Amino acid sequence: MISHLRQRFNAAFTPEKYQAFQNTMHTEFGEAVTFRLSETPVFVPKALKNKILQGVEDISAVLTRPDFRQRSEAAIPKHLRVPNEDEHTLFMQLDFGICRDADGNLTPQLIELQGFPSLYFFQHLMARAYRKHYDIPEDFHHLFGGISREEYLDILRQIIIGDANPENVILLEVEPEKQNTRIDFWGTRKYLGLKVLCLSKIKREGRDLYYINDDGRKVAIQRIYNRIIFDELEKRADLPREWDMLSEVNAEWVGHPNWFFRISKHTLPLLKSDFVPETHFLSDLKSAPADLENWVLKPLFSFSGQGVKINVTPDDLNAVDDPSNFILQRKVQYVAAVETIIPNEPSKCEIRMMMVWKKGWDKPRLVNNLVRMSKGEMVGVRYNMGKEWVGSSVGFFEP
Repeated sequence: MISHLRQRFNAAFTPEKYQAFQNTMHTEFGEAVTFRLSETPVFVPKALKNKILQGVEDISAVLTRPDFRQRSEAAIPKHLRVPNEDEHTLFMQLDFGICRDADGNLTPQLIELQGFPSLYFFQHLMARAYRKHYDIPEDFHHLFGGISREEYLDILRQIIIGDANPENVILLEVEPEKQNTRIDFWGTRKYLGLKVLCLSKIKREGRDLYYINDDGRKVAIQRIYNRIIFDELEKRADLPREWDMLSEVNAEWVGHPNWFFRISKHTLPLLKSDFVPETHFLSDLKSAPADLENWVLKPLFSFSGQGVKINVTPDDLNAVDDPSNFILQRKVQYVAAVETIIPNEPSKCEIRMMMVWKKGWDKPRLVNNLVRMSKGEMVGVRYNMGKEWVGSSVGFFEP
C-alpha cells in the first residue's frame, strides 16, 4: 500500500526467498503450516494506520462501558453459559476490511470481532520470518504500544501462565492435533511450556481437574487457556469426556468462554463509528432494506464465515427461522490495494488487530496484527484456490 516500498519489495522478490521463508515457517514449531502463507507482508501507511487505531478506540469505548455486560447478556445461549465469568475478556480481535472512502482514500471497515484468542504466537513467528528473509524497513512495526518482542511474549506469559507452574496450565482444544490452526498451539507450547490437551484427556475428581502426563503422573490443572469454540464442540457428540465445560471446577479460565459470545457479531449493532458498517439485528427490521443487494446476511453464531450470504434475496430473509439470531450488515467493498508481481492481479486484504486485556488494566491493549490476503469474492481458502500472493500474512505499519 506504500508505493515505493511495494515496488522495491516486488522488484527484489524471488521464488528462492519465498521458499526460504516457508522453510522457516514450516520448521520452527516442529510441524509444517497447514494453510497458505502469502508471499508478502503488507506495508500499512500512516494515514491508514491512524484510521485503524481510531476504529480500535471507538470500538473499545463501547466494550469498556459499565453497561456492556448487561447489554450483551442475550448473546450467551442459555444452555452454554459457563460459571465464574471474568469481569472482562482477556483477548479481543477486530477484523477490518481495507476499502476506499468516498474520496478514494484507503479506510478500514470492521467486518467481525471476537472476545477469543487468535494466533498470537504464530504471528510472532511470521513477522520474524519476513524480516529474516526479506528487506523490511527497520522502523516499521508489527507490534504496538512501543513494546519489544521480548515484552510482547512476557505480556502473553503473564496473562496465560500467571503465577502458575506451566505444567499446571493447559491449552484446551478438541483434538488439537487435527485443527487447521494447530501450528499456533505448538508455538504457544514452545514459548510458554504449557500442556496442549484435548478435552477428552481431562480427568475429573469432584471439582478438581487433572491430566496424566507422559510419565504416568497425575498433574493438577489450575489454569485453562481455552481454544474450544462451542459451535464446533456441539458437533462432536462422539467425543468422550468426563467434564462438560459447563460445571464449576477448581480451575481458572484464561479466556472465559462466555466472552466468545458477548464480543461477537451480536456486538456489531451496538457500535457507531465511521469505521463500522451499519448493522441491524434482523429481528429489529420491520421490512427489508430497499437496497438489499448492498447488505450481507450473517448468522450470529457461526465460525469461519459459515452461513454468510453476500448476495441476499428476500427469499433468504424469509427462510430465516429465528431472526434474532441473524444480523444484516451493510456490504463493504474491499479494495485490491496490494500490487503483486502477477500482472493485473492485486490482492485485497483484511487486517486483524489483536488485543489483550490483562486483569488490572482499565482497558484492552493493542499488541499485534494478522493479515489475510485474498483475490477472491471473500477472504477464505475456498475463494482463493490456485491463486498466489494470497493467504496468511502480517502488516508492518509506518511509524
